[in-house]
Amino acid sequence: MKKTTLVSRSGRFGGGPAAAVAQFTESISFDRRLWRHDIAGSIAHATMLREAGLLTRPELRAIIKGLDAIAREVAAGRFHWRPELEDVHMNIEAALTRRVAAGAKLHTGRSRNDQVALDMRLWLREETIALSGEIQSLQRALVELGGRSREVVIPGYTHLQRAQPVYLAHHLLAYVEMLERDHQRLDESLARLNVCPLGSGALAGSTLPLQRKLVAELLGFVDARGQPRLTQNSMDAVSDRDFVVEFCSIAALLAVHLSRLAEDLILWSSREFDFICIADAYTTGSSLMPQKKNPDVAELTRGKTGRVIGNLVALLTLLKGLPMTYNRDLQEDKERLFDTTDTVRATVRICAAMLRHTTIHREACLAAAADPALLATDLADYLVRRGVPFRQAHHAVGALVALAERRGKPLNRLTLAELRSVEERFSTDALEVFDLRRALACRNLTGAPSAREVGWQLTKWKKRLG
Repeated sequence: MKKTTLVSRSGRFGGGPAAAVAQFTESISFDRRLWRHDIAGSIAHATMLREAGLLTRPELRAIIKGLDAIAREVAAGRFHWRPELEDVHMNIEAALTRRVAAGAKLHTGRSRNDQVALDMRLWLREETIALSGEIQSLQRALVELGGRSREVVIPGYTHLQRAQPVYLAHHLLAYVEMLERDHQRLDESLARLNVCPLGSGALAGSTLPLQRKLVAELLGFVDARGQPRLTQNSMDAVSDRDFVVEFCSIAALLAVHLSRLAEDLILWSSREFDFICIADAYTTGSSLMPQKKNPDVAELTRGKTGRVIGNLVALLTLLKGLPMTYNRDLQEDKERLFDTTDTVRATVRICAAMLRHTTIHREACLAAAADPALLATDLADYLVRRGVPFRQAHHAVGALVALAERRGKPLNRLTLAELRSVEERFSTDALEVFDLRRALACRNLTGAPSAREVGWQLTKWKKRLG
């Protein structure tokens, strides 16, 4: 039997594209990473064609055998990718058709428009699940570091100025909460991602008796009850990239959270703070200054956020003016998606490793947390409990802070007479509010940084994260 040679252009054209055009339009240089999913989709599609009576059993077996052989070659690095065939779909189908005559039937009822939509959903589903697990690993690293330092107190900051004391574990748990929202958003996005577009054709479905539900079931596009989930509008199915934008949006917010964590680590590792020491393996030196130990991993974490945000903006800009349905512009979505996925996954993993190799300088933390000015609000609360309106109490303590500064002494060294010179309702027990551990113990509301509440939160997260 004569084998058909597949070319990327239809019979409509008298010849191939100009070399410059072929180079300009090819996507195989980056979309080849979809090969595994393209082959899985093709096997499911071929299986469905057999059920629909459009392939014979021997043809199906030959196609599956041929696709399996191609998969082994790609995995081993022996497959020859041909740029003139433009993309991953045409490369695999052409290779199949050269080997298996029935390969020419594989594209029956299918367009590259719904094929690429399928491949991207399959690929992104795997990446989303993997990233979700990696976020939990980073959460565990934060919880572990908090557990190792649960007695350590540091200043909490607003406007990067010392504000009130908190346990270091409480500060770290704030990032666990941020990451949990990222994790939840990823999980929620799976419901919108996990919908099968195959069978939509170029834009108007097919006149052939395709069994879309079967393909969805074979590829795992099912709900919690095992029911197939199918796109409901063929035009939307081939032009929809909301699932790409949604992932990149979640990833951008995740990157922002990672950047904020990195900024704290950078500050804390400076000699001015000296709260932590990041292991040598996660820092670098200077080509000029031999004493330097730079937090490059944390800085790159902060810096890579810009490219992730940029990818999201690029995707939104790409889509904003497209008419229905598929347009070649959509080829530009993949590099943005791939770069975002690679960047956030690598960053999450390296941050988790860095945290597991970070030690706490307890003495430096305690010295900073011992600043009595951190408990100025507690002194105002003391007056509130004695019937002073908060605004008045706030003003009185502010006056005491100014008085202490003028007299060159810390706030907790003011005498009772000095306290009463500003507000007569101060009593002999007023300075007891400057007991740091006692002050923290009083912060026992849900979500507050008392030792009891922080301990409960650490236990909860350890149990939740496994």
